Amino acid sequence: MPTRRSFLQMTAVLAAALPGRAAAAPFDEAAFEAAQAAGKPILVEVTAPWCPICKTQGPIIARLKAEPRFKDLQVFEIDFDSQKALLRRFDARMQSTLVVFKGRTEAGRSVGETQAEWIEALVEKAI
Repeated sequence: MPTRRSFLQMTAVLAAALPGRAAAAPFDEAAFEAAQAAGKPILVEVTAPWCPICKTQGPIIARLKAEPRFKDLQVFEIDFDSQKALLRRFDARMQSTLVVFKGRTEAGRSVGETQAEWIEALVEKAI
């Protein structure tokens, strides 16, 4: 019977084998403010390099960003380990948090979601 330790080790191995992160821009205050002022759809990703859920979300977000209907989507990445002030600002308590904005208004959020359809539905709230 697998132990908790062997399960965690297997999870780490699988996470390392997953495709890389989406091409999100690191969080930039001026770019974020400009996107909000322009009424752009915005996705804020709270990620950590060691997070297997984040690694699963990355390719899904990259695929969505490549779709014509999401061409204006602005994606900003917050590092869970090093950007604690931004975590407080966005009230993000865990890595793998996704927050969408429609201009200046938060339109929805999700924590730990890995199902492509649900992430897509969340992002659609921003457009």
